[in-house]
Amino acid sequence: MTNNLLVLAEYGTIGFLYLVLIPLFLCFWMNTRWNFMGKFERLLIYGFVFLFFPGLILFSPLLNLRMRGQGEV
Repeated sequence: MTNNLLVLAEYGTIGFLYLVLIPLFLCFWMNTRWNFMGKFERLLIYGFVFLFFPGLILFSPLLNLRMRGQGEV
């Protein structure tokens, strides 16, 4: 019984990391660095986006990569 709970806890932890924690970090990273990334950093981020695509789909409505304007006139 304890073995089963340990395995379920490990699966839950890995699932949480894969679907929530790492994609949220990637969204934050892309949102802050999108206009200033070098080519190798962008290539690395594209690889991570491919790898963590299911979790990023969950948080894609929160991601805004547009440049900020001049402010209100």
